[in-house]
Amino acid sequence: MLRNHLADETSPYLLQHADNPVEWYPWGETALARAKQVDKPILLSIGYSACHWCHVMAHESFEDLEIAALMNDLFINIKVDREERPDLDKIYQVAQQMLTNGSGGWPLTMFLSPDTQQPFFGGTYFPKQARYGMPAFSEILRRVAEYYRTQGAQIAAQNAQLQAALASLAPHSAEGAVLDRSPLIQARAALERSFDAAFGGFTGAPKFPHPSSIERCLRQWHATHRDINPDLKALYMGTLTLTRMAEGGLYDQLGGGFARYSVDGFWMIPHFEKMLYDNAQLLCEYSRAYLATGEVLFARIANETADWVLRDMRSHEGGFYSSLDADSEGHEGKFYCWTPGELQGLLSKQEYAAFSARFGVDRAANFEGEWHLHTYSSIHDIATALGESPAAVQLLIASSRAKLLQVRNLRVWPARDEKILTAWNALLIKALAIASRVLKRPELADAACAAADLVQRHLWRDARLLATYKDGRAHLPAYLDDYAFLADALLELLQTRWRSSDLVFARQLAEVMLEQFEDCAGGFFFTAKEHEHLILRSKTFGDESMPSGNGVAAAMLCRLGHLLGELRYLDAAERTLKAAWTGLLEYPQAHMSLVNALEDFLSSMQIVVIRGEKDSAEQWAQELNLVYAPTRLIFAIPTDADLPPALAAKRGGDATVAYLCTGMSCSAPLVSVEAISLSLERAVI
Repeated sequence: MLRNHLADETSPYLLQHADNPVEWYPWGETALARAKQVDKPILLSIGYSACHWCHVMAHESFEDLEIAALMNDLFINIKVDREERPDLDKIYQVAQQMLTNGSGGWPLTMFLSPDTQQPFFGGTYFPKQARYGMPAFSEILRRVAEYYRTQGAQIAAQNAQLQAALASLAPHSAEGAVLDRSPLIQARAALERSFDAAFGGFTGAPKFPHPSSIERCLRQWHATHRDINPDLKALYMGTLTLTRMAEGGLYDQLGGGFARYSVDGFWMIPHFEKMLYDNAQLLCEYSRAYLATGEVLFARIANETADWVLRDMRSHEGGFYSSLDADSEGHEGKFYCWTPGELQGLLSKQEYAAFSARFGVDRAANFEGEWHLHTYSSIHDIATALGESPAAVQLLIASSRAKLLQVRNLRVWPARDEKILTAWNALLIKALAIASRVLKRPELADAACAAADLVQRHLWRDARLLATYKDGRAHLPAYLDDYAFLADALLELLQTRWRSSDLVFARQLAEVMLEQFEDCAGGFFFTAKEHEHLILRSKTFGDESMPSGNGVAAAMLCRLGHLLGELRYLDAAERTLKAAWTGLLEYPQAHMSLVNALEDFLSSMQIVVIRGEKDSAEQWAQELNLVYAPTRLIFAIPTDADLPPALAAKRGGDATVAYLCTGMSCSAPLVSVEAISLSLERAVI
């Protein structure tokens, strides 16, 4: 008797399919062995819970009895959550693009040989009925099954060619590479070439935020800020992008937080799903931009994004959920859109006049006959038109937003994916630590510490990380991103609130990375030595929707190596940069996290270690953290902290003192904040 095998999974995406009439299996030995036993090709379907077109294909095809019967008769069907198994997603996305010369995406639909798991045909979304220039899914199923039965020799030959092509993708170290600043210069030029001077951003539609590119702009400006001609254009590119995103529909103008991307070039209409990893990275960049510029808009967006994450995405155990769906009540964006009648019924006449002008409700509808909020008019222009002061208009808009958010919260919410992913939580721990310092909100540091504690309590087992946690169950071996992002986040958290246990944990993570993930040729594989054997052991350097694990690893090892005086970490960072050198030179815009890591490696990195009574040390750090300095780390370490030898030697007795370390050399003890500031001013960074 056929049955669905997803009921015991933790992934909300897999559980969404647990009642399908399809005999779904999770990826694993049971399904793979079954496919070999019955000699049926594998239908591999990869998606995630917030994916709109994944829902469409599920409703059209996977819930249809006739199509399900075809799938069950002709294939062994495996359903994968790409957020839990990014290792599989990376491999089969690349394979799909090679097989079809098309783009990837979700849902990903691949057909694999049962004996090798090599794909021989694939695509993304297939409609139930023939449309969009695509055949019906049922026809695809029949043709693929027939092809497998009759063209075994051709499939075997294609599989061999594909395996060779996949193997050829492995990046190779540039022999004799000498690291220099060339990629930084070329990245700057590439950013300007792709920059949208009207609306910000670095691509056309669909337009993604690209936080690593924004960070590169801010860092580029800072590297020249003492020059006679500082690179103000770089600062402008970063801050205009942040401004236009904050004004647009990509940003939730009522509840805070950002959607995944804009379908247009104006940041007006988003793809409405909200992902934790996007908001974590953007919280970093808005906080940094506020520190660099003092622009109050950036502080407001950072505060509201942090509020949204804590309010709507935090679990009762202290971890953070993965995403909010694009759809509610079967319609994309329904939760977020309004009609003028609704707004007029909820707001006073004065409020409506200000709010409608501000967010374009007095213009033509911009999304399926309704209004998705997008900033159109400035506060000054609205004040002039209404004969009010700007302060009065601000109050009217603030009261309107509060009223509408209260009403919106009573609507049917988009589904929330409540799995807690190690890598995504690490990105947010880092963001909360930075935002806590910049915005002077200690409760954000509290939340970051609680999330870090949850990861260590539930996802660190037998000196290995696990990738995902839900409903008391943690499982799946962690990936490079989990280790690198978490160690990087702990280094950031240590600068906000010193806990010696976090330093110990960061070192443990770094050691496992070196033992289990490092390639002898330089850089890190995505999966550990102990990971299950797949058709490819991925090793990638480019950024995607998240920064490259290799880029974050290189930056983290560089910083941790300088902090602890650990040359092994610095050597591993250098090997990673050399392994990525060809890509850094040829396509720096696709490797921004590695470009930023290269700057860390080449710069005279400054580390300020403050030792003393806890409150006094933290006060010194707060004063020093008022300045944006991306290649500087500041640690306020209490006198009684348990430390490794390299840090324990830095002490000041009963007084508060600081040590300024530049590269591998450290100053004599500095006895005041003024003395530290003077030393920092004299140093070259």
